[in-house]
Amino acid sequence: MTSHQTIQTMKPATAAKKLGVYLEATPAEFQEGVVSRTELNALQADPPQWLLELRRDGPHPRPVVAAKLGVSISGLARGGVTEALTTEQIEALKSDSPEWLRQERATQAEVRKEALRIKEKNAERGEQARRPRS
Repeated sequence: MTSHQTIQTMKPATAAKKLGVYLEATPAEFQEGVVSRTELNALQADPPQWLLELRRDGPHPRPVVAAKLGVSISGLARGGVTEALTTEQIEALKSDSPEWLRQERATQAEVRKEALRIKEKNAERGEQARRPRS
């Protein structure tokens, strides 16, 4: 009995998401084809020039923009940012530091602080559960 190994493929949108790039900014041949797991691994291991430039200069997809600005994707939307931004536009936003960005960064800081508090509380509960009872 022979086993046939099927090649895993993904849509270009999925591959772009995994690569952290904006699909509409990728080359046409990338957008129009399918990407195998092997091809994706090769792109990650040895990125071609177009991928290096996209990662450096953008335009960047919203999750990347949100991470670079230190806010959530929802925070971007509340701030009116609904499109992909270039690195230059992100840097300009950082230096301008509009009110919405300061507010969203503060909100993110609170969210992270609360997540840490909950994690520590859960760890403490786990410690108490592991202790032998007398």
